[in-house]
Amino acid sequence: MNSQRRNLYILTFVLFVVMLGYGIIIPILPFYIESMGAGGMELGLLAASYAVMRLIFGPIWGGLSDRVGRKPILLIGILGYVITMVWFGLATQLWMLFAARILAGILSSATAPTTMAYIGDSAPEEERGGGMGLLGAAGGVGTILGPAMGGFLADTSLSLPFFIAAGLALLSLILAVIFLPESYPAPEQEVEEKEAIIDLRAWWQALFTPVGTLFILTFISTGGLMIFANVFGLYGLERFGYGPDQVGIIMMVLGLVSALTQGLLAGPATKHWGDERVIKIGLLATALGFGLLLLANSFVTVILTTAFFAVTYSMTNPALLSLTSRRATIPQGIAMGLSNSFVSLGRIVGPILGGIALDIRLGLPYIIGAAIMLIAFFASLIWIKPEPVALEPIHPATDAQ
Repeated sequence: MNSQRRNLYILTFVLFVVMLGYGIIIPILPFYIESMGAGGMELGLLAASYAVMRLIFGPIWGGLSDRVGRKPILLIGILGYVITMVWFGLATQLWMLFAARILAGILSSATAPTTMAYIGDSAPEEERGGGMGLLGAAGGVGTILGPAMGGFLADTSLSLPFFIAAGLALLSLILAVIFLPESYPAPEQEVEEKEAIIDLRAWWQALFTPVGTLFILTFISTGGLMIFANVFGLYGLERFGYGPDQVGIIMMVLGLVSALTQGLLAGPATKHWGDERVIKIGLLATALGFGLLLLANSFVTVILTTAFFAVTYSMTNPALLSLTSRRATIPQGIAMGLSNSFVSLGRIVGPILGGIALDIRLGLPYIIGAAIMLIAFFASLIWIKPEPVALEPIHPATDAQ
C-alpha cells in the first residue's frame, strides 16, 4: 500500500469515528437529560450549544491549520473528541453534559475541515474528488450506524457507548500520530486576512439579494429537521415508552433514507421536474410528514412516517442549494458560504424552539413544525417563480420570405 492511500484510509477512519460518535449521542442524550430531571428546553439548548461552537470554531481551526499545519490541528480535534466522549460517559449532573457538549463543539470542529484540507493538500488533482467522496461516505456511514450502535449498547449502560466511541477515537489518534505525515507544504507562509467568523451584517444583507428568499427557506427547512429529530427521543419516551434501542433504530432510518434519497433520487427528480417544483412539493410534503408523526400510533407507523419525512426533507435541501447556485448574482463561493451559514442558524434555532415547545405540550413541536413548513410552502409559491424562457430572435429577412 502506497503512503497516499494509507493516509487516505487513516483520515477516512478518523472521520468515520467522529461521525459515529455524533450519531451515538442522538438516541442517548434524551435519556441522559431525563435521568437528571431536565426536559425539552435543556435538550434543545444542548444541541444548540454544540452547533454554535462548531459555527464559531470551525473557521478558527481552519485558519490555524493554514498557519501551523494540518496534523497538529487534526490531532487536537481527535484528542478533544476522546476527552469529551469520556466526559459524557462519566457525567452525573446537567452542567457536566453542557460542559462536555460545548467542549465537543469547540474541539471536534477541528476534525472535519482539517481532514478535507489534508486531502486537498496531498492528493493529486485527478484523485482529489475520489478522496473527498470517500471521506463523505465514511461520515455518512458513521452517522447512520451511530444511532443504532448507541441505542443497542445503551441497553447495557447509558454510558457504555461513549466509552466505546472514545476507545475507537483513541485508536485513530494513535494511527494518526504514528503514520500520518504533515501535508501542508508551507505552514510558515503568510495567510490572507480572514473574514469575520460570524458576520451578522453579511447575513442581513444577503436576505436582500436575489437568492435571499432561498436562504430563508434553507433556514426554515434545516430548522424543521432539527425540530423533528432533536426532540423525538423525549417524545418517543413520553408517548410510547421507547427506550434508546428503539429511538436509535428510528434515527438510523432517518439517516439511511436521507442518504439514499440524496444519492439516488434528488438528482433525477430535480432534473425531471426542476428545482422550483421539487422545493414546493418538498416543503408541502415535509409539513405533511410532521402531521403524520402525530397520527402514528405504533412502531411500524412511526418508522414509515420517519422514512417519509426523510425523503421529503432530503429532496428539498439539495434543490434549494442547486437553485441558490443557479440564481446567485454574487460569487459562488460566497453564495454557498452564506447558504451554509443559514443551515447553521437552523441547527441552532430549531432545537431550542422544539425543546421549549415540548415542555409546553407533548405534540406541540410537530404542530409548530407542520405550521412553519406550510408557511414556507405558501411563501415559496410567491417567492419562487419559474425562470423566463429565452425566445429565439426574429430575423426580418426570414419574415419577408
